[in-house]
Amino acid sequence: MIKKMILPISLLLLSYGFWLSPDFKEIAAGVAIFLFGMLLLEQGFKTFTGGTLEKILRYSTDRLWKSLCFGIVTTTLMQSSSLVSILTISFLSAGLLQLIQGLGIIFGANLGTTTGAWLVAGFGLKVDIAAYAMPMLVFGVILVLQKAKTAKGLGYILAGLGFLFLGIAYMKEGFEAFRTTIDLTAYAVEGWKGLLLFTGIGIGATVIMQSSHATLILTITALAANQISYENALALAIGANVGTTITAILGAMGANQAGRQLAGGHLIFNIATGLVTIIFIQQFMQAVDWISVQTNIAADDYTLKLAVFHTLFNLVGILLMLPLIRLLERFLVWFFPERETQVEQPKYLHQATTDYPSAALEAIYKETRHLFHNAFEIIAHGLNLHRTDILSDKDLKAVVEHSVHEIDIDVDQLYETRVKEIYSAIIEFSAISEKQMEPEQLKRLSELKVANRDIVDAIKDIQQLQENMALYINSRNQTIRQEYNRLRHLLAETLRTIYAIEDLDAQTDNDEENLAELLLSLDHIRLEMQQTDIFNNGQLDHFIRHHQITRRMATSLMNDSAYAYNIAHKIIHMAQILYANSVNTVLTASSEMTLNDEEIKQLVSKQNIASPAKDLAEGVPKSEPKLDVG
Repeated sequence: MIKKMILPISLLLLSYGFWLSPDFKEIAAGVAIFLFGMLLLEQGFKTFTGGTLEKILRYSTDRLWKSLCFGIVTTTLMQSSSLVSILTISFLSAGLLQLIQGLGIIFGANLGTTTGAWLVAGFGLKVDIAAYAMPMLVFGVILVLQKAKTAKGLGYILAGLGFLFLGIAYMKEGFEAFRTTIDLTAYAVEGWKGLLLFTGIGIGATVIMQSSHATLILTITALAANQISYENALALAIGANVGTTITAILGAMGANQAGRQLAGGHLIFNIATGLVTIIFIQQFMQAVDWISVQTNIAADDYTLKLAVFHTLFNLVGILLMLPLIRLLERFLVWFFPERETQVEQPKYLHQATTDYPSAALEAIYKETRHLFHNAFEIIAHGLNLHRTDILSDKDLKAVVEHSVHEIDIDVDQLYETRVKEIYSAIIEFSAISEKQMEPEQLKRLSELKVANRDIVDAIKDIQQLQENMALYINSRNQTIRQEYNRLRHLLAETLRTIYAIEDLDAQTDNDEENLAELLLSLDHIRLEMQQTDIFNNGQLDHFIRHHQITRRMATSLMNDSAYAYNIAHKIIHMAQILYANSVNTVLTASSEMTLNDEEIKQLVSKQNIASPAKDLAEGVPKSEPKLDVG
């Protein structure tokens, strides 16, 4: 309700201002041009948020001090702490960052945003800044019209800077003209009352404009024109700092648990910093005066003193909160727990991430792994095997032979509660994200969508296999029991190998050679499947001719073998898509060595390859026992 009221109230206030003074139009136009410039600047920087930014994130945020520096530098370049906050929430939601790293970036972003105040107070108000804006706008528009992505991105950045400078010039001239009509200093409020009132005004202005930078520049230009008092300007700066958290909170509304935690941390940091500054405002003002004397800033140069104040209280906030960051992290994890729902929800898909192709692909990749983890349990239970046994160091043949108790599961219900919502979210997220992607990224996205489809198809096949599997693993007929155990062993071996690949891939210092070897072992499993296919190698006919199984058993075995092999093919294909596309040289090589189905058939026809999976099949008695259909 409150959010809906902001727009009409803002329009009414602007209309009243236009009626009150023609010069107010120039100030409002300056703010509008400035905000438009920020939008263009954000658009330009989004152009460069592909794989390069992801690599920079990985190498620049592995330590807390690096995260802090990353926040300072990126905010200095982008001149928008709000954009950095949204970016950080997006990458955190996609799993590219940990919460502690995200908090470090947010702390640094608060300090980085102070550079804008220095640029405007030290440079923008002392020269004809509009003269610099014009060439930037001309070159920027020319570059924006180019087809090349890099040129277009640079064009948006130049045009954005041009509009920022132009907006500042309009605001400066507007306030100078405005004071001939109305002297706003007549509305100055002194003491604690003024401090709290103008802090509230600063928060409100930042919420309306969605930019603390715009509020701060507006404050500096008004201060330079002597339209507000120095003390009230300090309060406005504090309010702008607190108000900027609203952007992060709005951005985190559709985020996952990690995104909400980061937005909460941002709010706590800025409110704590604001409260400390308000309580010790006199000490801060004295510190600003002392620093001004040491740096030869004139006593009446209030715009530069405001920039000093803005930097000082953000720096103090970092120094106060940095030792408490681990405590803050634990509090946020406790305060924003994982949502418990009966239907499993996606963990890494966040709407804001769709604007950043590299982060979007990483989110889809991680969500696909999340989907596979859920599918793993369904497949394992459908085979009457426990996940812990498959992932243990136990001998799989022994595990399969001793796991004869039926695990009662409803695959349909598990699909609805553990798989369907995630799969649907991935498809929807992919459709939105692909609009921003380059051809190579679209190719990878297509592969990931195929991997997700493979997982879903495997679950559907395990549903078909489940009933007969539970029946025949307890049959008194040794042949049918061994054949179904062979299928279970094959699928369990496949699942164990894929999980070993995932564990090794997840390690930051993984052994690339072992990882490549495990990836290639998936081809070995496919060779085993092709060679031990009882329909193609004549084994099924042998069983029927020698009355080792009934015709009904033979039909079930033939169909269920197809289901089992299809499940194995699907999850192997899924694993090769997920893990054989690494940028590492060894993994790329392993991807190139992966055999296709035709090559597998040729190998099987040329040689008889011994395999562990064949042992169960070879265990079929050579004699012809009396048929037992129990």
